[in-house]
Amino acid sequence: MKKFNQFLCIAVLTLFSTAIYAQSTVTGKIIDGDLNSPLPGANILEKGTSNGASTNFDGDFTLTTNSSSGEIVISYVGYVSQTIAFNGDTDLGTITLMSSDVGLDEIMIVASVAVDRKTPVAVSTVKASEIQLKLGTQEFPEVLKSTPGVYATKSGGGYGDGRINLRGFTSENVAVMINGVPVNDMENGAVYWSNWAGLGDVTSSMQVQRGLGAAKVAVPSVGGTINIITKTTDVEEGGNVMAAIGNDGYRKYGVTYSTGLMDNGFAATVSAAKTDGDGYVRGTSFNAVSYFLNVSKEINDQHKLSFTAFGAKQRHGQRQNRHTIETYRNSEDGIKYNSDWGYKNGQVTSIEDNFYHKPQISLNHYWDLSDNTSISTAAYASFGSGGGGGTLGSDAETPGFEGDARFKFTSADYRIGEFGPLDFDRIVEENIAHGANGSSAALRASRNDHNWYGVLSTLKTDLSDDLVFLGGLDFRSYKGIHFREVTDLLGGQFIINEDNVNNPSGVSRVGDKVSYYNDGLVGWLGGFAQAEYDVNENFNTFVSLSASNTSYKRVDYFQYTPDDPLRETDRYNFFGFGAKGGANYRLTENHNVFVNLGYFEKAPDFDAVFPNFNNEEINADAENQKILSFELGYGFRGEKLSANVNLYRTTWRDRTETIGFQLNEDETGFANILGINAIHQGIEIDFVYRATDKLNLTGMVSLGDWRWEDDVTDVQILNEEQEVVETLDLYIEDLHVGDAAQTTLAVGASYKFTDKTRFTVDYNYFDNLYADFDPSDRNDPDFREDAWKVPAYGVFDAAFTHGFKLGNFDASLTARLNNVFDTTYIADALDGSGSNAQNALVYYGFGRTFSFGTTIKF
Repeated sequence: MKKFNQFLCIAVLTLFSTAIYAQSTVTGKIIDGDLNSPLPGANILEKGTSNGASTNFDGDFTLTTNSSSGEIVISYVGYVSQTIAFNGDTDLGTITLMSSDVGLDEIMIVASVAVDRKTPVAVSTVKASEIQLKLGTQEFPEVLKSTPGVYATKSGGGYGDGRINLRGFTSENVAVMINGVPVNDMENGAVYWSNWAGLGDVTSSMQVQRGLGAAKVAVPSVGGTINIITKTTDVEEGGNVMAAIGNDGYRKYGVTYSTGLMDNGFAATVSAAKTDGDGYVRGTSFNAVSYFLNVSKEINDQHKLSFTAFGAKQRHGQRQNRHTIETYRNSEDGIKYNSDWGYKNGQVTSIEDNFYHKPQISLNHYWDLSDNTSISTAAYASFGSGGGGGTLGSDAETPGFEGDARFKFTSADYRIGEFGPLDFDRIVEENIAHGANGSSAALRASRNDHNWYGVLSTLKTDLSDDLVFLGGLDFRSYKGIHFREVTDLLGGQFIINEDNVNNPSGVSRVGDKVSYYNDGLVGWLGGFAQAEYDVNENFNTFVSLSASNTSYKRVDYFQYTPDDPLRETDRYNFFGFGAKGGANYRLTENHNVFVNLGYFEKAPDFDAVFPNFNNEEINADAENQKILSFELGYGFRGEKLSANVNLYRTTWRDRTETIGFQLNEDETGFANILGINAIHQGIEIDFVYRATDKLNLTGMVSLGDWRWEDDVTDVQILNEEQEVVETLDLYIEDLHVGDAAQTTLAVGASYKFTDKTRFTVDYNYFDNLYADFDPSDRNDPDFREDAWKVPAYGVFDAAFTHGFKLGNFDASLTARLNNVFDTTYIADALDGSGSNAQNALVYYGFGRTFSFGTTIKF
């Protein structure tokens, strides 16, 4: 027995030593082939086993294998996987993963994507996998709410009505680019996210560049740049089908298919989805069909073509009118209350709705002139069609009717209950009874159609191993077509509208244009040049110059007859320019610092040139807006911890501010206010901590101090003859800028049970949110005070995704829960008289919402 025990011990030790001997250590570094930067979180798996590891923040990995030889599989979402053999202890060196999208590296050049630890700007990047996990039923900008400096809300709560502020600046002063193409409205700079419903389905990555940003073109990046890169087409053939459901009748179905890169050099991807639902807010039902197409062709080693078309045709009910807190409390619907809808013949009908279709089409040509020089050109077009609903009717428009007919849409007498939906049937009955006199109240749509064409071309050349020059041209032509049209006479035969001098009778029927009809013509020609110099492998610098000419012209078809020379104005030109530069220095392998500084002048908005919406009172000398920005940043990249600290200060002078005045019964006036200046400064800290291979912790804190800088004195009010008739002062010095939380905090955790199963939880906190107000309203010396300060609030969100095999197919389930604890909070506020909670008009944020979806890949 003793000999047997000795034999057993020797056998066990032999087997154990054999297992130890059979193990190997495989090391390496994984980098992104497009950006030449590390890929943290890439998966390394010993083929045929569940034994794996992942890369750290520098892209390095170490894997102890079960066998002395074999293969490892390296993968990362959005990149082409690689299988590499090993034999014994092996250092694989640097391994480059290329994007799984054909032509994505060329798009990166046009889109001005910032590179971590090289481009000296504050930047945060969200990958497609994170967007798909965290979007759910949220608005697309809300994916960024855990990003420093970002405040994103659902605004009124309609589908696609979300908004975003960056470092306290609204979308008019935040550049939004899709594949390098600017999409801010050419007349006022605004971004309407409902135009891009479904964009989350086709986004490859979204990068927020705070402050000056890396964009070379002259764009309105006062607060920063949101750079959205869409999918191109996959290298490998395949596709997926998906379906999702959510709260309040949310339903979504979609399909995507890619041919892969074929032997003839062609590759194509097509995607389509349908989304509809009842909406969280009452009366905000929605439906949308989104689509995406990309066709790429590698002509030869020097030339590539890529054609992309995407868009979404959507319609949704809106909540345009804020209400007091007391109104929400008195309503049976609570925070879901909406006064802008009702019932007509038993069907839900919106007083305020939105409908739009804005396909974006682009043709990109990539030309490698030599090993050192390339030209990337994007020719694009966008055709917008649609608008938003509203009401018609007044005593001036309806013979035989006394009083303002539009009160019917707001009066409690025409509602089902004091705070209930509107009783459209009663208005229909009254219009029928009004007979030959026409409708006293009707519905209309304010249309904002447009035709937009542009060419953006970038030359990139390596002048030496260390010096890169980029230059190019940016041409845009825009025609905005603005009018109102009658959409529903509500039982009447016509309505009288006397705003068109070319229609003396004023009789208007469904489909007729009413109230106004004019075109806004905007031209843009810009040039840019940038030099990037790598002093050595640790020190990178750049300097960038840009210049642009913006021209405005207005054509009015209602206020002037065809032979009136005033019908069409001259073109008014405004020259803008910018200069910025920066440097990044890698102190050690772990630490880097950067600094950037820039100044640019931005052309005034279209409405600043035509402040009273006519062709006579023209502000031809509207002042450029002037922006000076400075930023200092520090970064740390360790094996487990990645962190950034940014200090910024932006001064914004001569903000466009034009206001109209009723001087007397027959005459209006306007003031072009100069000297409305603001200072936005603060500190931003964010980090990612990889506690284990399975657990990631994230966090950020953003402390802003955004204030109006000075009082404004002797504002001149001009009459129609451009004569000064009155002056006023604005008392705004040191008041806080409203409309966005100046203090934000976020913490999050992501736990990976397996490579395909993950759970995340996020907490976001918002404070120092002041109600929005117009500086021109502070013209009383006895009323110098901040807008109402909204109570601070915090919300938890959670998401879970699980991947599994369904027969021969890869499948996944994703569940998302927003505002887990159903916290009640005010997300948007408009200051009222007295700057207090009783008079403020607000939107509440959503309570608890959920979505559940599945995707099957083929």
